[in-house]
Amino acid sequence: MQKYQTAAARMMLALVFLGLVLLRLSAIMSSPDGYLQYQMTLGQFGLPTIFAPLLILVQVVAGACLFVGFKTQLFARVLAVLALFLAIVLGRAIPEVFFLYIGIAGGMFLLSLYPQTACSVDNMLKNK
Repeated sequence: MQKYQTAAARMMLALVFLGLVLLRLSAIMSSPDGYLQYQMTLGQFGLPTIFAPLLILVQVVAGACLFVGFKTQLFARVLAVLALFLAIVLGRAIPEVFFLYIGIAGGMFLLSLYPQTACSVDNMLKNK
């Protein structure tokens, strides 16, 4: 039963980033200047415009790989570092966000220590 709980935790942590990026992409697509608005929003937090595509790319790739359990340890660490980065950058303006992302980073670091979960590509490849 425990292996299914860790698989559910892995998928829920991945959905944090996948959900956020899907909402962001939806907002970008709903307006003709949506991408520019996204870049301007990041600029308000002191981030250069190059971070706009990088954040989207990292969240999509790492979130999807974590969701299916491919290279779980690696992508959990990548998303943990991203969560810490977002906690520092966004937490300066919105203190509540700091604590949310710190908690997510903690969950990601814990997942990176115990990456063997059920229903994962890693397990399927290991069993072959």
